[in-house]
Amino acid sequence: MNVVMNRCDWVIVMHQGRRIAEGPPETVKADPAVIESYLGG
Repeated sequence: MNVVMNRCDWVIVMHQGRRIAEGPPETVKADPAVIESYLGG
């Protein structure tokens, strides 16, 4: 996750085949759905 967040300008996060977030890394990292699905919310 750190590699993607540090190298990309725009990120699309998918979970079970559905897009759950899209945008700049800092915005995506703060998204509640991303936190729950990938960062352990």
